[in-house]
Amino acid sequence: MTDNHNKANEMTNDVSSSTPTDNKKNKGHKRASAAIIIALLVAGSVIAFEGYQYIQSQKTISQLQAQVTQLNAHVASQLEQNQSAIKKETSTLQHKLETQAEQQEKSIKSLQLAITDIKGRRPNDWLLAEADYLVKMAGRKLFLEHDVESATQLMISADQRIAALNDPSLVPLRKAMAADITQLKSLPIIDREGLILKLISLQRETDQLPLANSLLPKEEEQQPEVVSEDINDWKSNLMTSLKNFASHFITFRTRDGNATPLLSPTQHFYLKENVKAKLETAVKGVYAENNDLYQTALTVTQEWSKKYFNQQSIKVQKFQQEITQLQSKDITVEYPVKLESHKPLTDLISDRLRRSISSLEQGDK
Repeated sequence: MTDNHNKANEMTNDVSSSTPTDNKKNKGHKRASAAIIIALLVAGSVIAFEGYQYIQSQKTISQLQAQVTQLNAHVASQLEQNQSAIKKETSTLQHKLETQAEQQEKSIKSLQLAITDIKGRRPNDWLLAEADYLVKMAGRKLFLEHDVESATQLMISADQRIAALNDPSLVPLRKAMAADITQLKSLPIIDREGLILKLISLQRETDQLPLANSLLPKEEEQQPEVVSEDINDWKSNLMTSLKNFASHFITFRTRDGNATPLLSPTQHFYLKENVKAKLETAVKGVYAENNDLYQTALTVTQEWSKKYFNQQSIKVQKFQQEITQLQSKDITVEYPVKLESHKPLTDLISDRLRRSISSLEQGDK
């Protein structure tokens, strides 16, 4: 108890011993603490504001980077489009320049050929050129028009031009031309115009052909019935007598077989028109050189003529003879695929022309 009392006294003494100076010091400490706290709050606010500003700046930088990326992509796309357009224009310009260069080169070659033709042409080269022209014309006549006669004459004329040159180096060419001429002469000559004119004439003749009468089968021979002397045959004898009596007034004749009736006028008209149509088909076969079509049309015409026209008429007989003669014609021709002398002649002309140009260029140098 004594100790506790002493401690209480000491605490009382301590409180009583506090001076006003100590109170000022305590107030100063409190103010300093408040200032520190305020400073800390201000510093925290500043830091928070700076952090917010940093975050916003980072967002702004991200947006700017995205915009920069889009801008780069747009610029790259525009650049690629511009490069493609430039390449296209460059290619077009290059093609144009190449075309102009080719045209100029052709013009130069044409001028060179003209100069060669004027300065370096041989006196008889025109015969070679004329022979080449005749051979080409023969090919057109043969392959386009199937005119064997004209093609043969043109080849003969071309061979005469080559022979007039009197050049031993042209012997292989003349051999090829001789082979072509021999092959052309071996081809059959079809008078297409003559065949067509005959067919047209037969078409006109069709209207004059008489129609056949109705055809009846032959009448059977009938033996006359005779009355018998037997009295038991009185019934048959009576019928025989009645038939003999009636035969003086009415005659009955029986025929076995099918009768071919007359055609009506309308059917006769259609028949003739169909015959004309078949002859027209034969004309088309001649133009197309189709022997099957030609022969089939004539065969059908011949069958109709023998079946429906009057065979006793001279006109009908002559008509059928003309059809038979036309059927004997074969309009099939195996034409050659090409003329053997065409390529050697063209190569010869090109070679001579090339050598002439080379000699001219050397002379200019």
